[in-house]
Amino acid sequence: MKTEEDHKKNPDALLFDMDGTLWDAVNTYTLAWNKYFENHGLDKHLSKTDLDNLMGLEEGAFLEIILPEFSENERAQRYKEVVQLQYDLINDIGGEIYPGVTEFLPLLQKKYKLFIVSNCPEFTIKHFMKFARIDHLIIDSFSHGQNYKAKHENISSLISTYQLKRPLYIGDTHSDMIQSKKAEVPFIFMSYGFGQCASFDQSFDSFQDFARYYLNAYI
Repeated sequence: MKTEEDHKKNPDALLFDMDGTLWDAVNTYTLAWNKYFENHGLDKHLSKTDLDNLMGLEEGAFLEIILPEFSENERAQRYKEVVQLQYDLINDIGGEIYPGVTEFLPLLQKKYKLFIVSNCPEFTIKHFMKFARIDHLIIDSFSHGQNYKAKHENISSLISTYQLKRPLYIGDTHSDMIQSKKAEVPFIFMSYGFGQCASFDQSFDSFQDFARYYLNAYI
């Protein structure tokens, strides 16, 4: 049986979280929410900080905090309109891609199989990849909005589908760590993201540091 140490010594695949790991589009998400509130005459307003603190949550828990006055079914219906506004805004203004992501992903792709697993709506990863022009580098992706499964289940599904032997999961929150451990995959913590994490297998302060390490460590 492969151990976590075996995974870290010579990984064959890198599975990335998206928000807080590859980019920060929370300003864009916030604009969509506030536009929705305005369009529907709702006396509500969100700041970027409000959403920063909720990044990484699955849809149900996320909506329960933002739209507590509505039923679960109504929250889901309202969220569909918000998500479409988000897609439109991502296509128009995108988000802040973290330094080093577009520079180093092509180099990492030559050495590792690359995937994205996020708790975002169904097509957000697709819109992100198009905006960042990295869709040709990513073998496959899973979002929570596709199947409403927990992140560890989607990680495990990719591992099974592509017969990955030594994958790593790279994320930026305590929740990412928990999901990574449930999938029995070593967790790499990106400290520049949205969350805090006291337990991880490795930690990096920038995407550039992470990429340089994994480009050079196992030559």
